[in-house]
Parts: sequence; C-alpha cells; structure tokens
Amino acid sequence: MKISVALLWITGLAEAFLAIPLIGGGFVISTGYTALGVMFVLHAITLFFCFREYSPKSGSILGIITSTIAWIPGIGWIFHLITAAVLLITAAISGNRARI
Repeated sequence: MKISVALLWITGLAEAFLAIPLIGGGFVISTGYTALGVMFVLHAITLFFCFREYSPKSGSILGIITSTIAWIPGIGWIFHLITAAVLLITAAISGNRARI
C-alpha cells in the first residue's frame, strides 16, 4: 500500500470523527482548537505524499480548506462531513487501483 493511501485513510477517519455532532465539536473546543491545526498539518503532509506518488489530491486540498474554516460551528460540521466522505472514497478507490 502506498503511503499516500494510508494517510488518506487516516485523515479521512479523523475527519469523520470530527464530523460527529457534539462529540467532534466538543473535542475541537476542548483542545483549544489545536485539533484543527494538527489536521491542517496532517492534510499538508498527505498532500505532499499525494503529489509524490501521483495519488488524487482533492481530498487533501479540501481538508486544508476545512481546517482553516472549521472554527465556524455549522459550516465546520458540514465541511468535516464532506471532507471525510471525499477522503474515504478517494482512499478506497486509490487502494483498489493499487492492487490491480
């Protein structure tokens, strides 16, 4: 498995956790919004490996955007949800393509 595919799965699952109503928001607030900074860095690292391994980049780019605007309560939840879906679908498609 490529490193980029593994990172897509990790960031996708982390975004899915942050998209859980009340729990994800409570986690972000309890960390003093540091969780959004950590996710920004993880998405940037994933994007680097996606460029390096010619994997789809849309999920990581969307994740970087999400990390910068997710402090807005309702919009943050929607963006986390969309980003998680894009990342997980991209990881599944990229993982299957790597096996062929």
